[in-house]
Amino acid sequence: MVGRRAAFLDRDGVLAVPEFRDGRSFAVRRLADFRIYDGAAEAVRALDAAGWAVVVATNQPDIANGQVAAETVEAMHDVLRRAMPLAAIETCPHAQDAGCDCRKPRPGMLTRAAARLGLDLSASVMVGDRASDIAAGIAAGCRTVFVDRGYDPPQARPDARVDGIAAAARWILSPQAATA
Repeated sequence: MVGRRAAFLDRDGVLAVPEFRDGRSFAVRRLADFRIYDGAAEAVRALDAAGWAVVVATNQPDIANGQVAAETVEAMHDVLRRAMPLAAIETCPHAQDAGCDCRKPRPGMLTRAAARLGLDLSASVMVGDRASDIAAGIAAGCRTVFVDRGYDPPQARPDARVDGIAAAARWILSPQAATA
């Protein structure tokens, strides 16, 4: 497919600060707790200014599990939309065991966004902080950037390993990314 290149970004752990319970990261469940990482909006603006379609791709199983209302998650997404230029936000609201094709590590959110927005997956990048993000990017035919927060390392080797969204954007916009 020939189309625009996209930077697919996971939400929690990449753009938004997660909460930690028992050493694991989780999406916050209250709008009052939703915070964007410092530098995230600037990084997204840089990608957008360079011609990248920025698409958030996020698993939100707490919706199906009854732990957060879909309206609360949508309000969080409104915070993101106001803070940064996003082409789309793709959400998998299904439970972990639902077997849907949209839950990462499956590539459904990426492939649907690509079809709807005319995106070229082979020219695109998936940025995430979990093994499932990297697996989804690879399954969709994208290059991958792993935001290493010290948990859930990918089994497959990402094209780049960085410490946050600002470094991910710098890598995506760099000459070495074009040859990765």
